Amino acid sequence: MIPDGADLDRDIAAEALTEHAVAPGSPLELLNRSENSTYLLTDAATGERSVVRVHRGGYHEHRQIESELMWLDALSADGVVAVPRPLEAADGSRVVTVDVDGAPRHVVRFEWVAGSHPEEDALGAADFHELGRITAVLHGHSREWPKPSGFDRFAWNWHTCLGEAPRWGRWQDSAGVGAGERTVLDRAQSLLRDRLSEYGSGHDRFGLVHADLRLANLLVDDGNLTVIDFDDSGFSWFFYDFAAAVSFIEDDPALPQWQDAWLTGYRTVAPVNPADEEMLASLVLVRRLMLLAWMGTHDHALEAQTKLASYAKGSCDLAEGYLRSGGRTLG
Repeated sequence: MIPDGADLDRDIAAEALTEHAVAPGSPLELLNRSENSTYLLTDAATGERSVVRVHRGGYHEHRQIESELMWLDALSADGVVAVPRPLEAADGSRVVTVDVDGAPRHVVRFEWVAGSHPEEDALGAADFHELGRITAVLHGHSREWPKPSGFDRFAWNWHTCLGEAPRWGRWQDSAGVGAGERTVLDRAQSLLRDRLSEYGSGHDRFGLVHADLRLANLLVDDGNLTVIDFDDSGFSWFFYDFAAAVSFIEDDPALPQWQDAWLTGYRTVAPVNPADEEMLASLVLVRRLMLLAWMGTHDHALEAQTKLASYAKGSCDLAEGYLRSGGRTLG
């Protein structure tokens, strides 16, 4: 039985590790607590490091996590990009399930990848150029890869982003959203719905994407680059990946330059249809409203603690620019 406590996820990780060939009592150091909790594990016997991810309860089913790992396998086998390798438990499984008072909690252990994240306060066009290039490479693989039987990842569509069943909650319930903010953001959401309905979700525009491909999910080590954190990967508009790339910094004055650099990088691998480019502002605003909702329900996350106070007002500023432009820009 896993005890209750402030660090329940650490207890879950420790329980799951009894299924792995690591020394009992090996230390776990919290790396990040956001949608999931991730820990640095250092094997007390060998000194080997790895990363343990404890999945939030009720977010992914077992087969959905297995499907994420299938894509990682394919990306690695096809030599597309470097990604972390999932590590097997003693019985060969890669997703260990721990019972917590009758509810399943899933845990995955990954190899340790050396490197550091690009610094957010030093972002430049070169960073976004590389991010655009990597995104195009992943999109190319996604379009061509035959999904295995039973492959199951959820969708980021209107219904689950801002519609009747928003996966991250309702932005209307977030801190800083009063009557005035609701009026502006409701108008913008109505225009978003119309624009995305016109754009559609055909196979050329909608498919398997990383869905959180921002610089915080890249590791760079002596010129070697690894893409991490495919936990939110699923089916969405391909160019939603640009919106994810500018998460939490959508109102930075440098956004137009970053967008140009991202598109230039993307075009080194694949063309960009004008209709796709025209939808970038809409997809950025979709993501912005989703993050407003997300921070309202994830007050333990660093982003919520540092950005939520001003995020509603910034969202309204973007929405007003979006409305003035008829849904074509945010400025």
